[in-house]
Amino acid sequence: MTLLSVNLNKIALLRNARGGDEPGLLKATETCITAGCGGITVHPRPDRRHITAEDVGLLAELTRGRVEFNIEGNPFAAERPGYPGFLELARLARPAQATLVPDADGQLTSDHGFDLERDIPQLAPLVAELNSLGCRVSLFVDAGTSRGFDQARAIGVARVELYTGPYAQAFAHDEGDAELARCAATAESALAAGLGVNAGHDLNQRNLTAFRRAIPQLAEVSIGHALISEALYDGLAPTVSRYLTILR
Repeated sequence: MTLLSVNLNKIALLRNARGGDEPGLLKATETCITAGCGGITVHPRPDRRHITAEDVGLLAELTRGRVEFNIEGNPFAAERPGYPGFLELARLARPAQATLVPDADGQLTSDHGFDLERDIPQLAPLVAELNSLGCRVSLFVDAGTSRGFDQARAIGVARVELYTGPYAQAFAHDEGDAELARCAATAESALAAGLGVNAGHDLNQRNLTAFRRAIPQLAEVSIGHALISEALYDGLAPTVSRYLTILR
């Protein structure tokens, strides 16, 4: 079954908007784990708008030995007060997976992947360092990417994560077939190079079934914004359970 990793950025965003400890990030994590999710994803940004470095340490302890912990982020983002840098967070937390994303500091959300042929030389030493920490490394890539997968595998990358935003937008307008085909073709190229395939961004209960069917070997989906939004109406545990049903 494709693993469901729940992204909890939005829980932290709500907490930070008011200050204090509500909604409780650890309670939300425990609820998702109890409901059966296979992983927890966070994307700590340098501006600390949602998940903080302190949260990463707490979640690493809570998830260890229970579900996979996945940290997303820009490995080139500089260290600054309140943000020790992506590699240092990985050293402290030792996540099962480190997903590298080329987002700028002020970017609202991740909206594009790496250019593998261009970026592999810069990524190589960072991937090696993360592998030495025991982290499986995944690179965020755009649907339509067809080159660079062999080079990524050669430097120690284990997976790619397909950026599914364009597919989700097209699906919402009943025009998802072309974008779905691009995602499937990219997945085939990655799999042929020996890479696993993850996916994430704007996936929801409406568009996930078609996506999952198009990529039978899909290893993992990371879902946050839609899942938390749906949980506002239906509850967090039932929403996680519904996603698991789709993925089965």
